[in-house]
Amino acid sequence: MINPDTSFIKKIESRLKFIYKDKFDKTILADLIHVISSYQINSSKGRKWNEKDVVLITYGDSIKTDDEAPLQTLRAFLNEKLNEQLSVVHILPFFPYSSDDGFSVIDFREVNPELGDWRDIEDLTKDFDLMADLVINHASSKSQWFKNFLKQHGKGKDYFITEDPETDLSQVTRPRSTPLLTPYETANGTQHVWTTFSADQVDLNFSNPDLLVEMMDILLGYIDKGARIIRLDAIAFLWKVVGTTCLHLPETHEVVKLMRDVAEFINPNTIILTETNVPNKENLSYFGDGDEAHMVYQFSLPPLLLHALHTGNSSYLTTWAKSLPQLDGDKTFFNFTASHDGIGVRPLEGLLPDNEKNTLVENMKGFGGMVNYKSNPDGSQSPYELNITYFDALKGTHKGEDDLQAERFLASQICMMSLAGVPAFYIHSLTATPNYYEGVEKTQHNRTINRRKWQLDELEDVLNSDTPQKKVFESLQQLILLRKKQVAFHPNAGQEILDFGSDLFVLKREAKDQQILVIINLSDEEKEIDIPDAFTLDLISDSAVDSGTLTAYQCLWLVKS
Repeated sequence: MINPDTSFIKKIESRLKFIYKDKFDKTILADLIHVISSYQINSSKGRKWNEKDVVLITYGDSIKTDDEAPLQTLRAFLNEKLNEQLSVVHILPFFPYSSDDGFSVIDFREVNPELGDWRDIEDLTKDFDLMADLVINHASSKSQWFKNFLKQHGKGKDYFITEDPETDLSQVTRPRSTPLLTPYETANGTQHVWTTFSADQVDLNFSNPDLLVEMMDILLGYIDKGARIIRLDAIAFLWKVVGTTCLHLPETHEVVKLMRDVAEFINPNTIILTETNVPNKENLSYFGDGDEAHMVYQFSLPPLLLHALHTGNSSYLTTWAKSLPQLDGDKTFFNFTASHDGIGVRPLEGLLPDNEKNTLVENMKGFGGMVNYKSNPDGSQSPYELNITYFDALKGTHKGEDDLQAERFLASQICMMSLAGVPAFYIHSLTATPNYYEGVEKTQHNRTINRRKWQLDELEDVLNSDTPQKKVFESLQQLILLRKKQVAFHPNAGQEILDFGSDLFVLKREAKDQQILVIINLSDEEKEIDIPDAFTLDLISDSAVDSGTLTAYQCLWLVKS
């Protein structure tokens, strides 16, 4: 048992008073301190991040064989192919679940036996840092908690939110077009339960402090098992107040701050990452005053970069990048272009005109993509996300498909890797996976298009043959190793966005003893450029350069020789 000091207890008490206001009593504080005290403190202060950090995002069974647990297959593959490239592996929810490929959690404290067990997770942490999901907004309707809610007896009976279906909930921000309330038969009759994402994903009631204490115990359990980055899934929807949007409420932000305080108390190397697929300004609010998230997802990057490469026009991407704050200390961005979800459309709000956005949506349909929609307060629907692999999203431009898909895709990844922040690669970006239509047909869910499960022998055949997948995989292996050697790519190194014309995306990264000038040709045509005299060596090609011609989608990492 550990005994938290007085200053820490006062900070936690202040957070709890803010969250629960007149419902706060000392019992809540005592219960939380009791949970915290049951864990061992890791007092060794290490780095939060540096230029060597690269994240892989993957399901536990994204790569499988028939004769071993998928987590073991994944670990072996990563050690063989990507051990030098990766520092962190994000295993998407690896718990027993009932839907949404893991995001409808039945038991937050167990490993899905179809993937392996806790020993397999702990073995992975011997080779890589672990990033784990705290699926905090909701639980499965098949969970014991919800079963107890239906019986109105036992732990969980008051962990969920009920509402009168006649209540005006039109102001609630919806990420889906499904009903917000779902009727369930309980021991007390029909109850209409809050279900933001689906009828099987039942929202948790954080106005009940017992649930908050329970979730803090689960959070610390993950850290105790070796998780260094905790991803707070769908955190923006956490707190509900009728008559509001129920998005980004002050209590939600305070819960994130509380989780940071507690996590860092147990292990100062822990990183809290918020997953908030919302417009840019709202997303940035989760940094708080340097006391909230350590990292936020760069949600506007994937659709803006896609638009830039699709049109050959960098102006919107450049304008957005110029607006980004310079982050230092314990704050940085989590940069990515693809994930298990689709490409968010809401993060384009205020950054891309509606006509450009609508054209992009329609053109992605032309490349075999699908679209998920959300409901609006006025009863209308609008695109919420594009469902397509990022590789196939770049199979052409607004002109149509062409033979530059691999080059265009690699340009997208180099751009992502060059920006301030920690770069993260979805497994299906590293393997340049095409749209998985067979999976969509099986599941009848659009998101499956980007959630293929590779058989190991099949993937190895693809990566060992003359395929675009081999070209992309091997190119990214080399580029990542090169990037990790450059101090100017430290997540908090200086960043200046430059304007070299709308065909190019240009930025300069700078650390105390290195400058890198990044030039990316976003077009499918050759471009003449004037390179500043001081920058004469391109790291990517390992060759001297001067003013001249960039080929279609060519990228330069220029340094002073």
